[in-house]
Amino acid sequence: MSAIPAAPAVLLPGTGSDEIFVRAVFAGPLAEIGLEAITPRPPAGDRLAVGFLTLLDELAAQGPLIVGGISFGAHLAAEWALRNPDRCAGLLLALPAWYGAPGDAPASRAAKASADLVDAEGIERALALSVEGVAPWLADELARSWRRHGDGLAASLRVAADHPAPTLDELRELDIPAGIAACTDDPVHPAEVARTWAATMPRAAVVETTLTALGTDRASLGRAAIEALSPTRRPTTTPDRGAPRR
Repeated sequence: MSAIPAAPAVLLPGTGSDEIFVRAVFAGPLAEIGLEAITPRPPAGDRLAVGFLTLLDELAAQGPLIVGGISFGAHLAAEWALRNPDRCAGLLLALPAWYGAPGDAPASRAAKASADLVDAEGIERALALSVEGVAPWLADELARSWRRHGDGLAASLRVAADHPAPTLDELRELDIPAGIAACTDDPVHPAEVARTWAATMPRAAVVETTLTALGTDRASLGRAAIEALSPTRRPTTTPDRGAPRR
């Protein structure tokens, strides 16, 4: 672990989530290896993507960064790294949800459906409907983060649902050390997507965990990404580039 770059790590939350959750996932594991976690609050509404990308530009003016995030936050981190390879010291990517255009990816469909429900019913009623049958820990996370997004929630969900992730061709050019975490029991963020990202990127590895583990220990997801970023996990030969396209 000591060979992971000594740089501040900026972690971005996923769709409809917030900085409280991403901090719970990453701050402790990063502190254990002596790295600072910076977890900015999501920009409001339809500025979600452009606001985060602009903030990364501003923070990188002070020096190279490790960048990463969860789900849509991971997509934005990789997008920023493609534009700024000389300012990105490493990537910590948890639960990437698609590559290229979102198409019919489960996470995109879910975000659009949630946005429609919020617009039609309001946040409180939409929450009540959305958490039926959901694990209590996830229901609690959604209740807090959706309310904190407030009136901008539906717009931010739509931004994330429609925003392309890096294509496979772009991921092949992303020659930056990357640790990717996947949950094998997550139907919204299929582990196969994370495996495809890892197989396509020149210096990436994936470590798998579960949503069940995440429910009892938020930091389990962050530890998986950090373990994957460890030099002992990164591939020493060029991986197979025959990854499937969506």
